[in-house]
Amino acid sequence: MCQLLGMSCNTTASIRFSFTGFAQRGGCTADHVDGWGIAFYEPTGSRMFLDDRPASESMLAEFVRSYPIQSRTVISHIRKATQGTVSLANTHPFTREWLGQNWFFAHNGDLRNFHPALDGGFLPVGNTDSEKAFCYLMQCLRQTFADRLRPPEWTELAPVLARLNREVARYGNFNYLLTNGDALYAHCSSQLASLERAHPFPMARLVDCDIRMDLGALNGEVDCMVIIATEPLTLDEPWRALRTGESKVFVMGREVWSHHEPETIRFPQPTGTAGRAWPLPKTGEAGLAAPA
Repeated sequence: MCQLLGMSCNTTASIRFSFTGFAQRGGCTADHVDGWGIAFYEPTGSRMFLDDRPASESMLAEFVRSYPIQSRTVISHIRKATQGTVSLANTHPFTREWLGQNWFFAHNGDLRNFHPALDGGFLPVGNTDSEKAFCYLMQCLRQTFADRLRPPEWTELAPVLARLNREVARYGNFNYLLTNGDALYAHCSSQLASLERAHPFPMARLVDCDIRMDLGALNGEVDCMVIIATEPLTLDEPWRALRTGESKVFVMGREVWSHHEPETIRFPQPTGTAGRAWPLPKTGEAGLAAPA
């Protein structure tokens, strides 16, 4: 099982506190050691960082923890490989351009015997089921809105994605985050949780390392945000588990749309791995400092 992290905010906000704890799941507190990535949007464009090394020992992850990310929309992924080799080509998030926007996608799950007919407009670079599913979603969106010269609104995209989620989830667990920077789309097959934050912001403590932060010192009275993760990242905050078959849309730090497919199946977790052995060999202790 991989790990997902997403953030939607009504103003630019920092992901560093959440990412600091999240990265520990890449080899320290959990066995997701087959690479990691993060994608986010800035006023003039988008950035993506990928590394096929474990997040807990990645120099690039250390850079991201110190990089002053300020964004309204972020998605991140820590990989435990079930299909596809450990390589940069198979590291999430994946990205594609459609109608002048950069779309990012990250998936947690295992789709078996999933071989959609791809017409060539969006093709996988690597050999994962996840990237294949992303290409299929983008192909279907492009076909559905073939007459458009500008991107559809989330109100049009959400029901189409819900239908596609139902279709793809027949092949295995299809937990994912998808975004074009305007909206954050989430689907849960087996495990995903969300947390809404607004004024008054709490003192929060990370699950994966002993770091606390006064979120009120970082956010104003009008700020609001939603954090989505495979498993809760903080203690003493009201995380809510999504149901199997639940699709959601988040815009500007608020949930704006929800749909439930009661017939969606929660598949057993795969027992094998295509990636690295864990625990990782010890190469020295790396201390964690609280993010500024």
